[in-house]
Amino acid sequence: MAMGCRALVCVALAAILSSVLGLGEDMDRPMFGPPGSAIQLRETDPGLRKALQFAQERYNLGSNAMHLRKVSKVISANKQVVKGIRYTITVEMSNTQCKKSSMLRTCDFYPELQQLKTEICLFEIWDIPWQAKSTLLKQKCQPKAVSGKTTTVDNTSPDQFVEESVELLGLFKDFMVKYNKVYNTQEETDRRLQIFHENVKIAARIQSLDQGSAEYGITKFSDLTEDEFRSTYLNPLLSQWTLQRPMKLASSARNSAPESWDWREHGAVNPVKNQGMCGSCWAFSVIGNIEGQWFLKNGTLESLSEQELVDCDGLDQACRGGLPSNAYEAIENLGGLELESDYSYSGRKQKCDFTSRKVAAYINSSVELSKDENEIAAWLAENGPVSVALNAFAMQFYRRGVSHPFKIFCNPWMIDHAVLLVGYGDRKGVPFWAIKNSWGEDYGEQGYYYLYRGSNTCGINRMASSAVVN
Repeated sequence: MAMGCRALVCVALAAILSSVLGLGEDMDRPMFGPPGSAIQLRETDPGLRKALQFAQERYNLGSNAMHLRKVSKVISANKQVVKGIRYTITVEMSNTQCKKSSMLRTCDFYPELQQLKTEICLFEIWDIPWQAKSTLLKQKCQPKAVSGKTTTVDNTSPDQFVEESVELLGLFKDFMVKYNKVYNTQEETDRRLQIFHENVKIAARIQSLDQGSAEYGITKFSDLTEDEFRSTYLNPLLSQWTLQRPMKLASSARNSAPESWDWREHGAVNPVKNQGMCGSCWAFSVIGNIEGQWFLKNGTLESLSEQELVDCDGLDQACRGGLPSNAYEAIENLGGLELESDYSYSGRKQKCDFTSRKVAAYINSSVELSKDENEIAAWLAENGPVSVALNAFAMQFYRRGVSHPFKIFCNPWMIDHAVLLVGYGDRKGVPFWAIKNSWGEDYGEQGYYYLYRGSNTCGINRMASSAVVN
């Protein structure tokens, strides 16, 4: 009966998808395709075994019972790659004959059914294998029925299932309209809906784990998998420290940092630009810095050409990433930068078309800043916007507020996105960096990302640099 009811729900959802999105009459295909789906696991899976052990340990730590409990049956288990591995496990947990001071792996279950006191438990575990860290995202348990009826943790009725799915499809339709999303086939639409669904849940988890005032949710990147987002918009070369070119250390600021500062208020920052589907964030970060330096030395705020760097910087890899240190050197070797109006941005690698007679700005050298955030703030207030890089863990679904991810999720050594620091301050006592991004004005707060300041969050202090204009 339950299976038949669920089948009716699937038919209803297929009809809803067609009516809400207007995508044809073919109801034979599954609503969600396999790409991006969770992977079902066997009990012999080594990762699952590790996750089960962690779940048991956390369960018993939080239990007031006299005896230890352990997994007596795995009902279902799956995993999904989400900036690590997220395990969703439904199990039966039963009493053992051991008290809490015992070793769980040597404990036997009670032979008497009435003393087993079995519970059905749902665990969600976020495992970060490369950091040997696991986090329990969710634990929900309830007693197992002893009358022979099946008990599950998910009590969602078919009606509620349909209602929640209609809401999801409405969100997806609004998303498509707002961001002008068009998919070529029904299969691609189904796939993007599935990815969107998973991303809505991921954003909610990031929200629940954030320590700041940020709001996460649906953004223009909500139909992209993590791999698609990283390969299109981020820059993996930034974390390859062996590729970094040694730079001269900048002199310390003459004065301590004022309480707050924002170069947007002093005319040194151009409007937010858009790198498009090209991993050229390194070029936008460096060009933004040079625009500020040129303004401070010459009094004119020019919009300079990122495309010149994408095309003519032979030290970097254009849309496949680059390093600010290389970009400064390339600009010195070229002899300067053209205006964006003379060398416009296309968002793809082209033949170098640099013309020296059109040079509108130049640099003399470049420097690396201290890794102390207070010193970076003082230098910024005194000398202009700063090119920096960070781990973009929380940026795909960022909407507004001050982002403050846990360090375990935003490793400061795994930086993958270059941006521009334009200022700092605090909001209701929460200190922040004001970061100019290069994903257009429809990202974040009018194109800006605000990150917690004072704990080297997401590695924001690790690659601060600036051009020098004499």
